[in-house]
Amino acid sequence: MGQKFKALSALHIQFIAEQKMFFVATAAADGHVNLSPKGLDAFRVISNNQIVWLNLTGSGNETAAHILENSRMTIMFCAFQGRPIILRLYGQARALYERDSEWEIYAKHFDLIAGTRQIFVMDIDLVQTSCGMAVPLFEFQNQRNELVKWAEEQGESGVEEYWQKKNQLSIDGLPTGLFATDEK
Repeated sequence: MGQKFKALSALHIQFIAEQKMFFVATAAADGHVNLSPKGLDAFRVISNNQIVWLNLTGSGNETAAHILENSRMTIMFCAFQGRPIILRLYGQARALYERDSEWEIYAKHFDLIAGTRQIFVMDIDLVQTSCGMAVPLFEFQNQRNELVKWAEEQGESGVEEYWQKKNQLSIDGLPTGLFATDEK
């Protein structure tokens, strides 16, 4: 059933490439645990021990707040089609912003999507597989495009205004680091 690995294998990387969504979990020392579903073309494997993903504008910014306090992150993929498998990546993550010197190093791996807020870089320290025999089968139809359309309609200044109002603090009142002035 479940197995542990120190790094991603070629089979793990192939499985990741076939998935249409992933889940990200983070937590600060206190407060709420965050678990977010992610879609679109927002995930890249950089090496057997490093991944990156785009974080788009949303109603909250919990992941960024948690990573400032505690860098651990878990990413989960589960097969909704084909062979039943769950793949979890455990590691330490950091958020990159357009203002950061490393931004271009990782941004070049993506066609940036309107409303891109951060790029998260995660160094993997454990890969775990388990059975997904209780995960239901679903048929993929399409990615949703409402968020991208919304960000395009807002324009850069409208998105930044939204960030100012809605994305500077977590639901537990922790700073998110979205603007250089609100980092710890």
